[in-house]
Amino acid sequence: MKLKRELINGFIIYLGIAIYFLVIEYSGLADEFYLRILNIVIIGFGINLTIKQNHQDGITGYFTNLISGIITSMVGAILSVGSLLFYIQYKGGEEYLAKLSKGFLFGGGDLNISYYCIGLLFESMASSIIITFILMQLWKNKVETINQVD
Repeated sequence: MKLKRELINGFIIYLGIAIYFLVIEYSGLADEFYLRILNIVIIGFGINLTIKQNHQDGITGYFTNLISGIITSMVGAILSVGSLLFYIQYKGGEEYLAKLSKGFLFGGGDLNISYYCIGLLFESMASSIIITFILMQLWKNKVETINQVD
């Protein structure tokens, strides 16, 4: 496990999500919930990149790659939620949050910015761990198939 790799790929996830959300925000499509779900592809890309690079360097341990993938996704999640916090403040604070939270799963009600970002962080952590487990199973099957051919 190379921490530098996880940080770089986590930053790639962060950049991908930031650019993606800015594009849908400024194109007027931010209210479309299904477009927000597509960030899973960006997260999956970054985690898969880390696991692939680990395998290319001969790091094939399941637990090592699992932790590496989780660290990668956590870096992306923390940077993304941190940036969202600043973006909400920049766009008007609580008024902007009221508009923004309607499109999220836990949106609505009396949310403040801190609760919103903490909830989003937990949601992103859970989804990141699930995506990492799914990708690890795909890589496990791929490695087993390659080992059977050899």
